[in-house]
Amino acid sequence: MWYDKILFLIKSKDLRNKFLIVIGLFVVFRIAANIPIPGIGTENLRRFFTDNQVFGLLNLFSGGALSNFSIVLMGVGPYITATIILQLLTMIIPAMEKMYKEEGEAGRQKFNQYGRLLTIPLAAFEGYGMLTLFQRQGIIGGLSLPTMIASIITITAGAMFLMWLGEIITEQGLGNGISLLIFAGIVATLPTNIFQTFATWDPSKIPSYIIFFVLSIVIIAGVVLITEARRNIPVSYAKRVRGNKMFGGGSTYLPLNVNPAGVMPIIFAMSILLFPGMIAGFLGGSSGIVGTIATNVGLFFNNAWVHGVLYFILVVLFTYFYTAVTFDPKAISENLQKMGGFIPGVRPGTSTTMFLKHILNRVLFTGAMFLGLIAVLPSIVAGVTGVTGFTFLIGGTSLLIVVSVVLDTMRQVNSQLQMREYDTF
Repeated sequence: MWYDKILFLIKSKDLRNKFLIVIGLFVVFRIAANIPIPGIGTENLRRFFTDNQVFGLLNLFSGGALSNFSIVLMGVGPYITATIILQLLTMIIPAMEKMYKEEGEAGRQKFNQYGRLLTIPLAAFEGYGMLTLFQRQGIIGGLSLPTMIASIITITAGAMFLMWLGEIITEQGLGNGISLLIFAGIVATLPTNIFQTFATWDPSKIPSYIIFFVLSIVIIAGVVLITEARRNIPVSYAKRVRGNKMFGGGSTYLPLNVNPAGVMPIIFAMSILLFPGMIAGFLGGSSGIVGTIATNVGLFFNNAWVHGVLYFILVVLFTYFYTAVTFDPKAISENLQKMGGFIPGVRPGTSTTMFLKHILNRVLFTGAMFLGLIAVLPSIVAGVTGVTGFTFLIGGTSLLIVVSVVLDTMRQVNSQLQMREYDTF
């Protein structure tokens, strides 16, 4: 039972220490997220992130570090961006693809090292862009050159510090450290959301609150179902005789996730939608036709309907794109053939590749529609019910990250428990 696992977890010194280390690193992250960069006021920033939907989402991922203008205001965003760029380069540069896919653990370590190095210039560039944007918007005062340089160095160091924390958490074997830091940032905003919701309590909205929380439970259950859903393809292995022994002859299955792309398409789409608004913010204060065009572009992309429709379309498109980058039916077909495996009723080789592509496209359509719907659900439900304090409960990247991280952590903990319980048999 689940309580037996908790007792075993408490009794096991090794696992208990791992959990304490992870919790301690979460505390360090939360302390850093509340240490502001020296010389910059934060009062106008909090008001800005409350009113701006897109930047508010970025602030949610950083656990409020962005609105506090803390030393880790960029969160793990630069490292994620660096990883995405390198993964895209594997489609263009054959040497990168070979290093990532064919050189095993050594190639992955080198790939990760490139990601760490690329994080440094990306964090500096994004930090400079964020500071410049806020100055143009009048959210923060003008910064002198020494203050600007010191702030950029602080922002870059903060991003590298969080990346290092994430790697230490990953080494504990309880889940992906970067995802757990994002999870901690999202969950850290929960008390604030509760307070804001009940601070403006209106008894006339009780039916709306009830509908909202019922929808939340249904949607969370649906997200768990789709996240865990698999399309199992049966695979059989031919019998082989070596000497006096017979090998193979077993049957298994090849699992295809209904949502193989995870949350990456939503992150891609959000980045694309954020870019025009940021450019418009940079140029909005300019005079003449450039300023007029920038202002109109900003108003167009800030329109709720335009934003929602484009968000949905981009999420669907990026789901197909990211799956094409990470899932190679031809490589799977070749590996099956090398190991003596085959799909019953399908010839090995090209026929198996085409069969896998056909199944993948059918499964992927469901996953893409699901991701697109989850991405826009917060705006839809909040508009219908008028409740905005708990929008992360009814969709968006936040819900997917929370569900994915919780499920992955549960799997990791179960595997750790099984590995230690095996010694007692």
